[in-house]
Amino acid sequence: MRKLLLTTTAIAFACSAAAPAFAEFNDRNIRVSNGINADHPVGNGIKAMQECLDTKSGGKLKLTAFWGGALGGDLQATQALRSGVQEAVVTSSSPLVGIEPALGVFDLPFLFANAEEAYKVLDGKFGDMMNEKMAAVGLVNLAYWENGFRNLSNSVRPVTKWEDFEGMKVRVMQNNVFLDTFQNLGANATPMAFGEVFSALETKTIDAQENPYVTIDTSKFFEVQKYVTETNHAYTPFLFLFSKAIFDTYTPEEQAALRECAVVGRDVERKVIADLNKKSLEKIKAAGLEVNVLSPEEQTRIREKSMVVYEKHKAEIGADVVDGILAELAEIRK
Repeated sequence: MRKLLLTTTAIAFACSAAAPAFAEFNDRNIRVSNGINADHPVGNGIKAMQECLDTKSGGKLKLTAFWGGALGGDLQATQALRSGVQEAVVTSSSPLVGIEPALGVFDLPFLFANAEEAYKVLDGKFGDMMNEKMAAVGLVNLAYWENGFRNLSNSVRPVTKWEDFEGMKVRVMQNNVFLDTFQNLGANATPMAFGEVFSALETKTIDAQENPYVTIDTSKFFEVQKYVTETNHAYTPFLFLFSKAIFDTYTPEEQAALRECAVVGRDVERKVIADLNKKSLEKIKAAGLEVNVLSPEEQTRIREKSMVVYEKHKAEIGADVVDGILAELAEIRK
């Protein structure tokens, strides 16, 4: 009898020890909105994040992704998060400047020299400070994912220094920082809808455009361009945002799992982006385009020339934000 009691007690203890692993998790369906398609690297990140959540929550935390803006545009979805009627969105920083002007810092030209600099800033103290600003407007940023660097293609001449931009008709997004950036370099910055870019390049209405390598590849801009320069003139992060109103109702264990697994997804998504960029660059070279890379010295020179753009937009972004990111980058570059 005593042996049976001990065995029963041992089983009960083992069960009670195992139970807390998932006892603090509830069955939750987390809707994740985004404006891109499922075959984008964000899709790889979502899959990796879900696998991580399955392990940590025993399958209780489920992500349901809505691709291609099925729940509305990124700004509309973000407002739904702030209202507490939707859980999450993966969005570029640029559309959210109207909600939190400090995010405009990521539009500043030639801010990061390479991805490693961007990761150190975003995943470090500066990123944490920006996350506090997002929390103040009702948004929890779980992690900074990647949209990537933008580079220049054109049909006029090789671009290896800032003087080479002179007089070039460059299509840019309807974004004041981008407009000021290229005008400051002597180019004729021309806002244009993305869907019009290929035909405008083909008919020489414009000379150039700027986008990540993957976009230059998949949009077949290499068919109507002769030169590509790795300018890395703008790095745009994706933010994995969660509704603070909803997040605050979750248990600490659920919150921790979401944060940790968003980082797992981030690392996978960043790697897939990097791999795709390499493949796209090889396809661009194979198509016969001349590819140039701005030297570190020229990057520094252009960055210094672009400081007038920083000063022009510092007040709207926030002097503490602009000065803060420049100070952190100065430390990284020592």
